[in-house]
Amino acid sequence: MRGSDIGSTGWFPVARATEVGSSPVPVGAGGAAYVLVRLRPGGEVTAFPARCPHRLVPLAAGTVSGGRLQCPYHGWRFDSEGRCVDIPSLGPTGTPPPRADLDMPWAVEEKHGWVWLAPERTTSPVPAQPSAAPQPAPEPPDPAGRVFGNLDPSLEHAWHPVALSRELRAGGWLQVRLLGRTWKLRRDGDDVTAEPPAYGVREQFGVIWLAPAEPTDVELELPEAADRRFVTGWLPPVRSPGPAGPLADTFLDATHGAFVHASTIGGSPAAAVDPGDVAADQVVAEPGGFSSVQEQWCDNPLDPEVATGGRPLRQRRRTTYTYRAPFQLRLRQEFLDSGAATTLLYLLQPEDLDSTRIYVCVLLSAGPGRRLPPPATVGEQVALQLRILEEDVRSQEMLAVSGLPLDRRDEVHVPGDARGVALRQALCDFMAEGRRQLAA
Repeated sequence: MRGSDIGSTGWFPVARATEVGSSPVPVGAGGAAYVLVRLRPGGEVTAFPARCPHRLVPLAAGTVSGGRLQCPYHGWRFDSEGRCVDIPSLGPTGTPPPRADLDMPWAVEEKHGWVWLAPERTTSPVPAQPSAAPQPAPEPPDPAGRVFGNLDPSLEHAWHPVALSRELRAGGWLQVRLLGRTWKLRRDGDDVTAEPPAYGVREQFGVIWLAPAEPTDVELELPEAADRRFVTGWLPPVRSPGPAGPLADTFLDATHGAFVHASTIGGSPAAAVDPGDVAADQVVAEPGGFSSVQEQWCDNPLDPEVATGGRPLRQRRRTTYTYRAPFQLRLRQEFLDSGAATTLLYLLQPEDLDSTRIYVCVLLSAGPGRRLPPPATVGEQVALQLRILEEDVRSQEMLAVSGLPLDRRDEVHVPGDARGVALRQALCDFMAEGRRQLAA
């Protein structure tokens, strides 16, 4: 499409040569967004498109690794010609698909202290000096197809979390944002009402829910909430400056941990995901969403039998993901040898176009016949999950998209993205059901 843009041909001065080093520099040329970087100390300048083709992460946040530009989200690496040479989730023997390669600009040159960029083929020589100041770096382009944003009309027909029950005191009121509107919640005895009037307000799992119009979504079940072997800890709600769809995609993704969560669980053997396990992960469609089960070997240092020699440190772990559209997810991790289990409940509140409130609940069980995890253990897990959540939110801040792309042509998907693909399909189905509801 760049070739058809007015003013996209010729040479553009984009930066002074001294400004470009081993950290990507965002620039603009011909109305398009790029990043400049030197892949070797003192080497020539390479220009890349502004976004990684996988999940459209801006490459301005990338790093140089082994003479390659590495995406900060999933570690995809690109050489100086834009070829994708490594996708970690495919494993050491995996071959990146051709669509993973970047659409590079025609040429980059350094001359008289300036970096010049030609987006399209040109016969003009590189000028000796700029005739005008460099163009400001534009925002990386949004997906070409439809995206699912926080104000999509279909979201009117769903139950949404709007507050923790403990945030609304008896006889009190609370102001919340949902779908670009302000609602006032009031508690009178056991009843909670909303102004302006909504289709319904309810409490469940320690959360207040609001449905603006008749809901068409399918309720997410949480059997751990009624299981006496589990104890519960809520994280304080966290706000993300971005839409809920990409957040849900992140929570369903098992391959970003080594990069986004490098300072918490990314380097832990317990967090490692074998590419073979990811590729073999099966997603099963269910009413209102889907589920998937993944098994892998990982360390379990919290098992008391490990210290006594009763069980080995390396154990089998089963992770079950259960998703219900639009923004409800249960993630259950079970250590099959000890019976210990950890469940994470993720609920997202689409407040405004660029704001999402996140609710996370941790439910812990030490296993059959064992005492309940003590408050200190619950507190440690809540603190850990809060740090992990904050890392995910920071990754969303750099993403800078208006919603989750639904057209599969806008992104490059690999086997490890099976749940992400299923998420996009589930949201398409949810939107279709919402349109049918509006038509009725």
